Amino acid sequence: MPTRLGDNLVFENKHDHIWWFKYDDDINKLIASKKNQLVDPFITVSTAKYFEEVFRESLVMEVEWDEKINYIIDNNIRNENYQKISFLKIVKKYISKKIRNLYK
Repeated sequence: MPTRLGDNLVFENKHDHIWWFKYDDDINKLIASKKNQLVDPFITVSTAKYFEEVFRESLVMEVEWDEKINYIIDNNIRNENYQKISFLKIVKKYISKKIRNLYK
């Protein structure tokens, strides 16, 4: 299943996935909440597959269970008070950094 970051970055995940998951290894439970779109998605599934080759652990959560999935629902992982990051803001920061580096 995609991580919260992976879910936010990929266009197709915007409407396909409605839950977020995070694994808490301190309590050995999967934590679930309704998904919160914190970043405007800007990559496709096929582009995400390229990133997965190197950054799989950041984009995909792999969980194995035998009989029962230990989970809790906790909406605190939604970060509801966090201001959404627009794709335009990401592009502006990138261009600004590139311009500053030209003058160094």
